[in-house]
Amino acid sequence: MTNNSNRIFTQSVDWTTILIYTALVLIGWINIYAAVFDEEHANIFDIGQRYGMQMIWIGVSAFIALTILLIDGKYWHMIAYPLYWITILVLLGVCFVGAEIKGARAWIVLGPVAIQPAEFVKFTTALALARYMSSYSFSIHRFSDLLRVFLILGLPAAIIIAQNDTGSAIVYGAFFFMLYREGFNGWIYVALFLMVSLFILSFLLTPLMLAIVMIVVCVLAEGFSNGHWKAKIIYLSGVALGSIVLYSLVPLIGGTIEMHTALLIVTGISIIPVFIYAYRNKLRNITLFVGLFVGSLLFTQTIDYVFDNVMQIHQQKRILDLLGLESDLKGWGYNVNQSKIAIGSGGFSGKGFLEGTQTKYNFVPEQSTDFIFCTVGEEWGFLGSAVIVILFCTLILRLMRMGERQEEAFGRIYCYCVASIFFFHVMVNLGMTIGLMPVIGIPLPFFSYGGSSMIAFTILLFVAVKLDAMKRNTNMLHG
Repeated sequence: MTNNSNRIFTQSVDWTTILIYTALVLIGWINIYAAVFDEEHANIFDIGQRYGMQMIWIGVSAFIALTILLIDGKYWHMIAYPLYWITILVLLGVCFVGAEIKGARAWIVLGPVAIQPAEFVKFTTALALARYMSSYSFSIHRFSDLLRVFLILGLPAAIIIAQNDTGSAIVYGAFFFMLYREGFNGWIYVALFLMVSLFILSFLLTPLMLAIVMIVVCVLAEGFSNGHWKAKIIYLSGVALGSIVLYSLVPLIGGTIEMHTALLIVTGISIIPVFIYAYRNKLRNITLFVGLFVGSLLFTQTIDYVFDNVMQIHQQKRILDLLGLESDLKGWGYNVNQSKIAIGSGGFSGKGFLEGTQTKYNFVPEQSTDFIFCTVGEEWGFLGSAVIVILFCTLILRLMRMGERQEEAFGRIYCYCVASIFFFHVMVNLGMTIGLMPVIGIPLPFFSYGGSSMIAFTILLFVAVKLDAMKRNTNMLHG
């Protein structure tokens, strides 16, 4: 590489993103120090403490970041598939020979070092998706191509679930943000939103009220799509009247029936002529909303089974605590309650460095890992927390901008994958520390203690920076 091309390459690197990365890493390190501070081990470079070990991981990450910037970025496209399959094999191996830590068999222990392969598979999955979706023949609207995409996503997620690490598996839902950018059908996201809403409402409403809500929402949605509001009012009135009549008549003939059951029977009968009419007249919108209602009804019938028979007890308790249906401040809700106390006690400007009482006296479990943000809130207050959120938002927006600068699909898809992963981690981690998200145990990038997450997030980010630098470098050389 000539001196001129070296100079151009240096200019083409997104130094603002690297500066944000450096700031987040250093602030995270300081907060790990505060979270586990011990007056007998006050030296911040003491490798016998977590902050000392994190310093080593930061150094390793810096070396890896520099290496990524120096090697040719085209190799990532070439080795995407081999890297993906290697990490998949490692994941499988962990299921059999991995160490079990906190109930999850997800770790490879090498002396004093514990490595979590699941953190690195997010990177190789992003590469594999970018390579496959950037192939010439790929179409996001072709079922066979989408099936392969979901196989690439689903394989590592399924293995991670088998390791009993559900939180890490849920992160793979973040890739749906990238799929939306690439043109994935928007109705899928509407369906996912409805499923989440129905899941929550099934705990908050009685079966009768939930059925009423589903019927009214589907009819109103069809009305906004097709009009004919008079017909919608007549239909709803007919269903209500028919349900009341059925509920009243059954006892007269010696039977018993609940209002919820009567409503479902009348609605089911009424759907049949509506569906036949819509099918014969090729009214696809009506058919769609009929299918939406039937699908929603079937989904709600499976919620209780999944909750009672599939979810583990700690997952059930966390959901019930999040929705306010149970309160166990000394049990399942202890972590989140103490985290909220710590963050709230920080006020606007915080208590000051090493002055947080919740932090100092270890009231919050996992305070240097999953709940590291409560240290920020307590010691640096709303002001410090806002700075961290702004830095993360800026980093994610810059990753999206890098993606838009790419002329080739591989770089664009990869950058959006990285942006999606960062967004999901930040949103969920911050949300669970303030009680707005269920506790699923995923790290806050560059803040939570751990070598695997620090190195993996660094690799994710700097490969994107390298791909962006190559694109800008090419423009400068030919400009």
